Amino acid sequence: MGRRDIYYWKCDRPAAFHGTQARGEASANIENQIHDEMLRHFNARQVDLKPGVGQGNHLTWNAEVDGTAMFVRVENGPEKDGHLAIESAVLDQVRDAGVVTPKVFGCDATRSRVSFAWQALERIAAPDLNHWFKQSTLGVPQISFDIGVAVAKWQAITLPGFGVLDDALHGYHATYFDYFRLRLDEHLHFLVARGFLNNAEGITAEIKNHRILLDLPQGCLVHKDLALWNILGTRDQIAAFIDFDDVISGDPMDDLSLLACFHDAAFLQRAFEGYQSVRMLPEDHLRRFWLHLLRNMIVKAVIRVGAGYFDRDDGFFLIGSGSSGASLRKMTLSRLALALRGLREGCGLDILSL
Repeated sequence: MGRRDIYYWKCDRPAAFHGTQARGEASANIENQIHDEMLRHFNARQVDLKPGVGQGNHLTWNAEVDGTAMFVRVENGPEKDGHLAIESAVLDQVRDAGVVTPKVFGCDATRSRVSFAWQALERIAAPDLNHWFKQSTLGVPQISFDIGVAVAKWQAITLPGFGVLDDALHGYHATYFDYFRLRLDEHLHFLVARGFLNNAEGITAEIKNHRILLDLPQGCLVHKDLALWNILGTRDQIAAFIDFDDVISGDPMDDLSLLACFHDAAFLQRAFEGYQSVRMLPEDHLRRFWLHLLRNMIVKAVIRVGAGYFDRDDGFFLIGSGSSGASLRKMTLSRLALALRGLREGCGLDILSL
């Protein structure tokens, strides 16, 4: 199936929130099939598999294929989605733009031999940066600067159309406004119906007031899930950016706004500085930043409410050490309010410290 009517896969896919719940160990049946597929695809003599530890919406394994270390991801949702092949092509383009990504050793999203899509990536011997951040040992000033540099580099990739990409790496939508508004009313209605939001009309009105900011002549590559758990590395150095499966053709400020879903003004200021060391910030960048933070926080709220994230403890990757699901709920509401205020008043980044 295509993703034309999808704004964000985790909450808009037909099997909504599939893979966002705790999934336990991968089924032995899939593991056996993956083993046989690795043997066949790589013409290998020996394949060893161990369950992976990823917290995303794919089943994962660490593999040794004739001595080569690989990280294997499986998409086994009922939609029969083949987007892993698109992400594999994007990973190569981003690496060519000067940003380190895992090499793709193999991918089969056709589901012609097995009932799922799979991808075998270079396995990088480093944890995600959220590991260090939750321990309060991450070198934030350097890391956030380097993230900004990487965002600016991959924005050199421009793509036809807007929104989620098709098999030709073209966005499905003719205008960025069409993509940005996709499912917005549905998302807001869901949050109101679940008792999470009570100001949906005000949010819709403020987005309408800034309609002109969505008139983009050209889209650039946007990761669309930029967060520390999608970056691997040490305390002070990035080893690779991962998980580009939500990539879109969109606005330059979108990925920077995603950082503001989790981090404060100091983090964002350094990211902006890194970005500006490579390219200029676009016109009206602050308003566009707040507009996209608002849209992204709406999506994250839908996922967090729908998947029960507010009922988790600090063992969950989104929840800081010593915090709780209730803290995540409070932070989600606070960021939504800050984004709305920033957009309405044209605020600087400093309000993220409040």
